[in-house]
Amino acid sequence: MNVVFDFGAVLFTWRPADIVADVFPERAGTEADARQLAHAVFSHQDWHNFDRGLMEMDNVISRTASRLRLDPARLQALVYSIGERLQPMQDTVAVLRSLHDRRQLGERAQSESGGSVRGLYFLSNMPVPYARELEQKHAFLGQFDGGIFSGDVLCSKPDPGIYSLLQSRYGLVPGSTVFIDDLKANVDAARALGWAGIHFTSAEQLTEELKLQCSL
Repeated sequence: MNVVFDFGAVLFTWRPADIVADVFPERAGTEADARQLAHAVFSHQDWHNFDRGLMEMDNVISRTASRLRLDPARLQALVYSIGERLQPMQDTVAVLRSLHDRRQLGERAQSESGGSVRGLYFLSNMPVPYARELEQKHAFLGQFDGGIFSGDVLCSKPDPGIYSLLQSRYGLVPGSTVFIDDLKANVDAARALGWAGIHFTSAEQLTEELKLQCSL
């Protein structure tokens, strides 16, 4: 089975409400206020275009600051800091490492457990600046056989095109591929193409789902 990981909120921490509350506490007096502001910043079409590589970082900062009446300097500091705020989720990284080790064992792992890992890939909505930063900082990403960042291909989840691109680029067979994402819409898009899907909530839940779906 090929296993495909999302990054944000699966392998790397992604807490947008906490981020905006940290930088704009006066606009995030309650949890609900923080969630609302985070949604206004990160779920707007401008940010989606940043994800897709269709808008430059400084442009999205200026447009967002103007639209939401946020201090441009503080918003710039927030956006520039996101790469550093994306920290590895060690329990899920441990799952990745376990899958990597299992694949390295190859036929031995298959004979012992009845399951095998063919390949490890990623499919992440990630602007180019953050993608390059993660690649440079985190050696464990070398355990992947390949993957796609949305900013590099001008397409993002849940557009079927980005799944099809990963599939064709690495010769993935839909019925032998499982996709892991914290957003159900993204998992549903993978399932619509014939992939198996796991809606991620925790490393423990992921481990159990992989045992069921991949016979691991």
